Amino acid sequence: MPNDFRFGVSLRVAESQSQIADEARRAEDLGFDVLNVPDHLGAPAPFPTLTAIAAATTTLRVGTFVLNAGFYKPALLARDATALRDLSGGRFDLGLGAGYVREEFEAAELPFPTARERIDHLRHTTEYLKEHAPDIPILIAGNGDRLLTVAAQTADIIGLTGGDQVGGDPLADRISFLRNAAGGRFDQLELNIAVTAMPAPGSEMPILNVPRHFLPGLSDEELLRHPGVLSGSVSAMADHIRGLREKYGITYVIVQIAHAEAFGKVIAELR
Repeated sequence: MPNDFRFGVSLRVAESQSQIADEARRAEDLGFDVLNVPDHLGAPAPFPTLTAIAAATTTLRVGTFVLNAGFYKPALLARDATALRDLSGGRFDLGLGAGYVREEFEAAELPFPTARERIDHLRHTTEYLKEHAPDIPILIAGNGDRLLTVAAQTADIIGLTGGDQVGGDPLADRISFLRNAAGGRFDQLELNIAVTAMPAPGSEMPILNVPRHFLPGLSDEELLRHPGVLSGSVSAMADHIRGLREKYGITYVIVQIAHAEAFGKVIAELR
């Protein structure tokens, strides 16, 4: 299992080629390792956006966090993924999810499969990519047993949510499940978590709007203890990230582009 940190940042808005290039070079200068884009209707198209990012940078990896596997036929996805791998000089990580927003499937004029069918398609897609593009690292993000089983058996990087239950240690529970499902390949996996809230510059308290949206059953006090929420000074946030590595083995941390400057100071503290 990797011990060195990797830091990613997610870009959700792409207004122009110059804006994309500026954001990408800023992320590279701040010490980020990966710039990711999501895959939602109404957001920038992932592959052309990542191609522009790769062209504007020299060391920054590019990635999807995450593609909706249900939008893609495996052979067509493999074609686009290998093209981006080549155009970026091998700097591409392919993040995949099963897809969960019914309205997006409907807007794309696609049937909305059952959860089981979506996860079966994710497995098929991942296995196809492993056969036809084995050198592209694959990240799978999710929380449920069936999805984590697919991730444990087929992916290189696992995106963990941190859990949504009150009490206990849901993240430790998910990692224990992942370890059992992965068997002998667990030590080869890279574990990832996305930061959903952190303080703005000049503050030590995060704005909790995003985690409240995704974790409505948790109180603000519980949200502040969530592994994906940062608070306190730069040193305190760096200690939190070190704690994620020491306690859970998590070494790949992603933040939103709005937090890039603030998190850049945390990166400097950790390196």
